[in-house]
Amino acid sequence: MSTLIFQIHIKCWDKSQRSPQDVAQRQALPVCSTIDSKPEFFILDKKCVIDLHSTGSLRELKKSIMKDGSVKLERFIIHEQDGKTVLGYQEDNKEIVAIGDLNEGWIQAKYNCRYSVEKDNEIYWLYEELTLNAACVDNFGNDYFLENKPQLTFDAPVV
Repeated sequence: MSTLIFQIHIKCWDKSQRSPQDVAQRQALPVCSTIDSKPEFFILDKKCVIDLHSTGSLRELKKSIMKDGSVKLERFIIHEQDGKTVLGYQEDNKEIVAIGDLNEGWIQAKYNCRYSVEKDNEIYWLYEELTLNAACVDNFGNDYFLENKPQLTFDAPVV
């Protein structure tokens, strides 16, 4: 039985952390690491691992099941199409952009965003870079993403 693996790395910072030194420190952080989690549930009739690594953010991941049976994880859409497990990207109610087939090697997809947060009656901006390492495999070791190169990389356009 195949297993879906979703390893998510979130780098989070605020407006005060935009200096060249801060940018260099964020760029030095890994976007692939050892898989620390085990399958906990099923998605699309496959075991599923969600392995979260985060710096500066302790928020919950956004997860939902769509009307058509697709699964949304943050801005990424996972669905079955013609016997393939397909990864897509959707930004705020826009059209879904097909990224690739998760059965043909793993995919690394990334986007940047900002959002407002209210704390102590003040509103401020938080910035995030989210990297998703995704695969659908029959067998894997804890170092799967470290030992194998992605078959496809995707950087969402900055809007």
